[in-house]
Amino acid sequence: MRAFIPAYQLVTPQSLSEALTIVASDGGAWRPFAGGTDLMVLLEAGKLPHKNYLNIWNLSELRGIEVSDAYVSLGALTTYTEVHNHEILRAEFPMLCQAAKETGGIAIQNRGTLGGNIVNASPAADSPPALLAYDAELELVSKHGERRVPYLKFHTGYKQMDIRPDELLRAIRLPRAPNQLTQYYRKVGTRKAQAISKVCFAAVGSMNDGKIESVRIALGSIAPIPLRCVQTENALRNQTIDSLAAARDALGSEISPIDDLRSTRDYRLRVSLNLLEDFINELSV
Repeated sequence: MRAFIPAYQLVTPQSLSEALTIVASDGGAWRPFAGGTDLMVLLEAGKLPHKNYLNIWNLSELRGIEVSDAYVSLGALTTYTEVHNHEILRAEFPMLCQAAKETGGIAIQNRGTLGGNIVNASPAADSPPALLAYDAELELVSKHGERRVPYLKFHTGYKQMDIRPDELLRAIRLPRAPNQLTQYYRKVGTRKAQAISKVCFAAVGSMNDGKIESVRIALGSIAPIPLRCVQTENALRNQTIDSLAAARDALGSEISPIDDLRSTRDYRLRVSLNLLEDFINELSV
């Protein structure tokens, strides 16, 4: 840990247009800075290579929660507190609200942003598994326009993402489900609060005529990136609840947990399989 913060430049643009002009200059020298709950720790520790930071905290174009018939769109600067206080999110996207309530303490929840949690790209972050299970879509903007990226394809490797240096994350779009889904979210850590997860499991699914009709499963803290478990989903889809053994085998081959300071590979694998079984049992209720 460093005893001082190195010299840096922080610029505060007055509009999203000005911010996009700045990030498009100097070949990626500028790092967006929002709530700072992750970046301040890294900056003080001397682990950020950037010297130029762009304060986007006050940009109104990156704020707000908009609701339409098909989607709920959350501005990238939506805080965890705003997530778990929102009535429609609590009703339709409870996993995301639970993730928000289990991220840090109240001070972090008031300052930390959903967009920051995504682009910080920690494989142990709490909200990405829920966003993957909800089949979220990201809206990226630059001086040249906007584009949308399925969140499933956004993380390409450890701390690597499908976002250009001249782009900012503007919003996260969550498709509203027309039918009732079983939703299951579990964060396993050393403590019940203010702990980095050892395993984070999020899943949604529905049954029809005794078979699993739809299912999406995502895990955190078990791979270099938040992982959508497509093979496991395929092993479950159109099957009865009795297909647990095949699903466990699929998940066991799909994830490759690591040993680190927080936990062991064997523990992470065992917990992941147990959570999968618990989710499947809840589907049948």
